[in-house]
Amino acid sequence: MAVKVRLARFGRKKRPFYRIVVANSEAPRDGKFLEIVGTYDPLKDPVEVAIKHDKLKVWLDRGAIPTDTVKSLLARNPAPAAE
Repeated sequence: MAVKVRLARFGRKKRPFYRIVVANSEAPRDGKFLEIVGTYDPLKDPVEVAIKHDKLKVWLDRGAIPTDTVKSLLARNPAPAAE
């Protein structure tokens, strides 16, 4: 079973809102997921991305694979430096 970090679409028609979720790769896009690790709102100006970096790191350490879109969101919103 491969686990992926990907987007799940919410919101109404023409008003998208996404959750960044950890899900089995065989589950449907908006179907069952394991955990919510953030949100993405493309309609805000500037785009609003909120990521729970601690939860995301746990899943990435376990072998979860982010999709290309999630990789680009993570690159734009790096984890805060540990002090």
